[in-house]
Amino acid sequence: MSSVEEFRAEIRGWLAANLTGAFAGLRGRGGPGREHEVFAERLEWERHMAAAGWTCVGWPEEYGGRGASLEQQVAFHEEYALADAPARVNHIAEQLLGPTLIAFGTPGQRARFLPPIVAAEELWCQGYSEPDAGSDLANVRTRAVHEGDDWVVTGQKIWTSLAHESQWCFVVARTEPGSQRHKGLSYLLVPLDQPGVGIRPITQLTGTSEFNEVFFDGARTRAEHIVGAPGDGWRVAMATLGFERGVSTLGQQVGFRRELETLIEAAKRNGSADDPLIRDRLARAWTGLETIRCNALRMLGGVADGAPGPEASIGKIFWATWHRELGELAMDVCGAGGMLAAGDPYDLDDWQRLFLFSRSDTIYAGSNEIQRNIIAERVLGLPKEARP
Repeated sequence: MSSVEEFRAEIRGWLAANLTGAFAGLRGRGGPGREHEVFAERLEWERHMAAAGWTCVGWPEEYGGRGASLEQQVAFHEEYALADAPARVNHIAEQLLGPTLIAFGTPGQRARFLPPIVAAEELWCQGYSEPDAGSDLANVRTRAVHEGDDWVVTGQKIWTSLAHESQWCFVVARTEPGSQRHKGLSYLLVPLDQPGVGIRPITQLTGTSEFNEVFFDGARTRAEHIVGAPGDGWRVAMATLGFERGVSTLGQQVGFRRELETLIEAAKRNGSADDPLIRDRLARAWTGLETIRCNALRMLGGVADGAPGPEASIGKIFWATWHRELGELAMDVCGAGGMLAAGDPYDLDDWQRLFLFSRSDTIYAGSNEIQRNIIAERVLGLPKEARP
């Protein structure tokens, strides 16, 4: 048995043995549009995983991880999704911030922030988007001023996932007055539990509030809590986005496959699978998902070789569009009944929640329009879009 197969068998056996008892009811809980579900219990599960050494598996052992190879990380995320284990509560810290600190942080920053991430003791959110700088991150206006031993942060962030559950936020702020676009930005680690920070949940189409507005009004963080050099925040922020679209996307696709298979069974039960148009769309969804997986494996192969190719740029727009269309297909499979909530005041079933939440897939983490510009200008080398 290869080391990857042994690793896969180990995590599969551990999940089977531990998603029992008090944790058995967490299976399938907390997915997209359902981040509010049993949050405290999912956090307890995360800490249970940490105690057994199953958080941050891809991190080097010196930072508390398992030093798992790329293939082993793929196996971990696939087995976790196949076990229908609950959605992770510390994904942002483990998959985004941690690798960023390992790559760009100081020894002091790693010693301070990495152990609580491994132990799931501190939760993080991402302070990138602003009311006038969503997908256009370089238009950030939140500013930070160096005063004595602190950075003083003033501005507003929006669409900040799980800020209301987090203790810290990594914030892209403008630290050089008069600078424009990607120049003069810095990457700061800011505590949220302090005067000068206001968090306001945003009610979404699903009736839940995963996203938040975050207001900084003279909030402070220590001077040494800057990652990289002052003014070098764009480079660090782009590296974080690269980690965001890494190996965990394979686990996401296992979740997509489960949704598609469940939808196919629903279509068979209610007879809509007999409609040739519905049947054709289900087949197209299956082939699309296979294409997404092949592209993701190709992307990860490029990363392993140190040279990610254009597939890294097209991956997000492909899966986001596919998932949004799956939500639309689900409503057509459900028929007229899909337009009615199950009860008052807003009791949605899984297909309705999928349809509504998946509308955001093509907006967050770079809208489809912005992604197409990136592909055209940076990957294909086409002329830049005319800007005023």
